[in-house]
Order: sequence, then structure tokens, then C-alpha cells
Amino acid sequence: MDREIEQSETGDQPLIKNVVPVILSGGNGTRLWPKSRKKMPKQLLKLNGEDSMLQRTVSRVANLQSPIVVCNEEQRFMIASQLQEVNCSATIIVEPIARNTAPAIAVAAFKALSQGTDPILLVQPADHLIGDQEAFQVALEAALELADSGKLVTFGVPPSVADTGFGYIKVAGGSGGSISEGERIEQFVEKPDLTTAEQYLSSGDYFWNSGMFVFKASAYLKELEELQSEMFFHCQRAYRRSVLEVGVIRLSEQAFDLCPSDSIDYAIMEKTDNAWLVPLYSSWKDLGNWSAMWEAAEKDVDKMSVGGCAC
Repeated sequence: MDREIEQSETGDQPLIKNVVPVILSGGNGTRLWPKSRKKMPKQLLKLNGEDSMLQRTVSRVANLQSPIVVCNEEQRFMIASQLQEVNCSATIIVEPIARNTAPAIAVAAFKALSQGTDPILLVQPADHLIGDQEAFQVALEAALELADSGKLVTFGVPPSVADTGFGYIKVAGGSGGSISEGERIEQFVEKPDLTTAEQYLSSGDYFWNSGMFVFKASAYLKELEELQSEMFFHCQRAYRRSVLEVGVIRLSEQAFDLCPSDSIDYAIMEKTDNAWLVPLYSSWKDLGNWSAMWEAAEKDVDKMSVGGCAC
């Protein structure tokens, strides 16, 4: 095991003090076209009020350590400007080429470990909306306990409808939607057809896959090295050959270009025996299309919306 990913003790320090948020903001802005574009993706749009989705994500974790934001070259100036607007002093890592979420989280983990500690990472996409901040904190506290013991944790949202637009997660033991402290994950399921989604909803054993994760930086890299050794190697090399330029960390393009592209779900979570789920009992939206935007929007008595999303 490389010394760079050896675990270190947190002592008696409260777990919440050891959390580093990782915000993934590398989307190309194609799913909310024409409002969202490559140089102005949906997470940077101020669709309702004064704050963008990125700024709301940052505000959600304002009580934690300064975040690590992973983004692409086209968006880095706008991201830096928006972070400054909300007085957020973040570390920005610029990907020279898109390689999906598993490598993006890996380079963030290497950066987090470079400070000499082994923090717990709270990984969030920049374009998700969570309605109940208190419920999010409750779920986070439960996830931190599991992550501190070395588990890889994701938040699962109890489904309210038989939605075919989300991936689903089945927990072990038939625990249904009543679990609160977390449960081992039995199966990840791709976006189902309507009949299957209705079966998932009625069973109570399935959750929507939120795409948010909590784990120690070292635990993630250990799984990556064991399950995706080529990806681990090229991410490590890309980070070690990175340069600090104009306030951002630029990964080595030559090294990162050789890295396989894959999501954290496919690369790690579906293959590891150490995946756990903590339920998030809150309204939650992945604003992936205009239909989701409309569902999240404030509406008048005629079910008309003109002001953007309410979350």
C-alpha cells in the first residue's frame, strides 16, 4: 500500500470536524438546453433567486471544512467567481478531460490526503437540491459513523412515486424504508421500466440512488486500487504531476488522458462488499431535465410556474 493512502487516526476529534466536502461540477450543460450550455451548465444558473445550485450546495456544507471542487477548464472562472460571491474559499481541481465521477473523486481524495490527515469525504454533485437541511444533517451524522469504520456510504432517498428516471438501490435484510442508521447494500439497479418501478415502490426495500457519498479518503482509494488498478494508477500520476496555476490545481493532461472513464457506481459501489446506504428523509431532486425542474418549481393555483425551482 502506498504511504500516500495510509489511514491516520482522528483521535477524539468530532467526526463532523474531519469532513471535507467534495463537489463535482463537471457537467457539460446539455440536459437543460438551451438555458444550460457547456460554458454555463445548470449548476451555475441562478434559476430561482440570487443563488445558483452550486452556491446552494456550498451553503449546505458551510459548517464543514473548505470544499474541494472538481470542474473542467471551460467553467473554472465562473465557478471561482460564484464561490467568491458566497465567501467560499475552496480548492479547485481542473480536469483537462472528462473522465466521469470515479476518477474525479479519486483526485479529490489524493488532494485531501496530501494535508497529512485522512478526512472523511462528503461527495455531492453540484446540481442536486435538498429541501430539508435538518434531515440532511441527521443522515450525514449516521453516514459519518459508518464511514469512520471504513465503510463506503451512499444516501438513498425513499421513493415517493414509481419514477423511471432514477437508478434504484436495494438494501439487505428487507429493512424497507424504516431504517435510520444505515443498512448494507444488496443491489444497484439501473433505471427500470414503469412496471418494475411500481414493484420497487410497493416492496419498500428500494431507494432512489442519490449520487451522494460519504467515506474516508483512504477507504475510497483502497477500494479503487483493488478494483480498478489502472484507474488508480493514472489518477495518482495525474495528481502527482499536477501544477498549481492561477489559484487552481491543474491535473496532468498526459496522465489523466490515459485514465479509464467510469462512474463511481459502476467502478466501485457495485463491485465492493463494503457498500452501505443511509436513508435521506427529505425532498430531493436531481435536476436532470426540464420535467424535474417543473416538479421542483413553486406553482400558483393554476399549477403555473414562472419563478424557477422552490428548493
